Amino acid sequence: MPDNILPTELVDLAERVIIANRRAGRTVAVAESCTGGLVSAALTEIAGSSDVFEAGFITYSNDMKVELLKVSQDVLETFGAVSIATAWAMAQGALKQSHAHVAVAITGIAGPGGGTEQKPVGTVVFARAERGASADKVVADMRHFGDTGRGGVRLQAALCALELLLPEPSAP
Repeated sequence: MPDNILPTELVDLAERVIIANRRAGRTVAVAESCTGGLVSAALTEIAGSSDVFEAGFITYSNDMKVELLKVSQDVLETFGAVSIATAWAMAQGALKQSHAHVAVAITGIAGPGGGTEQKPVGTVVFARAERGASADKVVADMRHFGDTGRGGVRLQAALCALELLLPEPSAP
């Protein structure tokens, strides 16, 4: 049986995230939708990750986004599940429902169906929230990975989410 069951590039980046956050003395949480726990799985592939990785919320349905992460039904109805507003609310919810210092949220359309002209398959939205950060420090982005297949979209989304969990370099 192999040591890692996930793609090497995903595990390598997860290891960088664990090491960097351990050095920074901070813990992380993840709120996942379209990745279905892939980011959490990558982080827990790393031995000793429990001192950095605090919680993973897999809120695939809108009902669970509302119930577990306290995303407003109004936000979901107004902007949709795949939106910066929803991703931001998911990240904020993950912070509130955990003790983590930083949380990242991922929501998107992995395909093969579900896409629209405005939000085609491969559209993924990310947000990062940090405990104690000023309210105007919103880190969110919508990416278009294209229709690279369900696995391809989910892998690219997980890699982007892990990148967002890396601490920002300190100013010299």
